Amino acid sequence: MNEEDVPYRPLGSARGPTEEAGALPIAGKRLALVTGGHRRLGGIIAAALAKAGHSLAIHGSHDTRLDSHLALTLEEQGTQWEGFVVDFADPENAEELIAQVAARFGRPPDILVNSAAMFGQDRLDNVTADDLMRHYAVNCAAPTMLTKAFATVPAGVGDRCIINILDQRIDHPHGDQLAYTLSKLALAGLTRTSASSLVPQVRVNAVAPGLTIATPDYDADQMARLEQMMPLGRLPQAEQIAEAVLYLVNASAVTGQTLYVDGGAHMRSYDRDFMHLCR
Repeated sequence: MNEEDVPYRPLGSARGPTEEAGALPIAGKRLALVTGGHRRLGGIIAAALAKAGHSLAIHGSHDTRLDSHLALTLEEQGTQWEGFVVDFADPENAEELIAQVAARFGRPPDILVNSAAMFGQDRLDNVTADDLMRHYAVNCAAPTMLTKAFATVPAGVGDRCIINILDQRIDHPHGDQLAYTLSKLALAGLTRTSASSLVPQVRVNAVAPGLTIATPDYDADQMARLEQMMPLGRLPQAEQIAEAVLYLVNASAVTGQTLYVDGGAHMRSYDRDFMHLCR
């Protein structure tokens, strides 16, 4: 997306960051923590949760400057939200994020969406140990520590859930973006493992998007050709990813599942990443 970021400003909150600190009253609303929730796909997911009436803890690794569509949605909905800056390069920081949210809102989150991710370009012939560890730290170790803290912090008896954002490539991995792919495969493993171990207190599911928000690496003609390569003849929209997240948030009888929202891409094997195809 090419939307401009806007400065951090809590909208619809009981008090701003310069006022006296204290817990924000959120009676009657579920509280969702969305990592990487200030921009791109994370921002679309956060906006959908706001429209559904949830209060929001929005995480950013280096800032919480909101994409303009998200800022507008929060303002229109009167959403109570706060931003939290935590660098997941050190996964131990992630575990502390749950406590920070609980201290600010007066209780821990009911919903955790692990959307934050890093993405790099490497293959087996040039990947480094540092590449592997940096991707694993952000894309799997941090969600693991968040899951640990989310599950162990004292909480109410209502439905609590975790949704991990994966990638359709986990079904047919290719050689591109190796460190990223391996870390997403590990996150898929966390989804299955934690879903089994955390029942009945916490439900754990995942959404696996396909090519959704194009980067500048793609042009319009290439996107049109890629769309026709999908089994459904269409690419998913970011709002459809968010709809899948909302379904899992409300699906109180569902755990241990991964929803692929990818135009059917996970059913086929592609030799290269989409950015290298249809040029």
